[in-house]
Amino acid sequence: MALEEFEREKLSQRDKGLIRMRALMDYGMGIMWMAMGVFLMFIKQFNTGLEARFDDPYMKGFGAICVLYGAFRIYRGYKKNYLR
Repeated sequence: MALEEFEREKLSQRDKGLIRMRALMDYGMGIMWMAMGVFLMFIKQFNTGLEARFDDPYMKGFGAICVLYGAFRIYRGYKKNYLR
């Protein structure tokens, strides 16, 4: 019963600001992680000179993991389930 009462409790202005800040941080970090993953997966198309060192299946796999983690961070920012 105590947990149900806590969930219905109104949030203070400080808590709302904290949730808003963390959601924006999650959106930003999610975009950055996804961009890094796309860069690692398609490094040949960017012509940076790094493709000789980083163009192997392990980097493509790590790039895919980065994209998935970025998507998770964006989802977490969308849900805003921090204080519950």
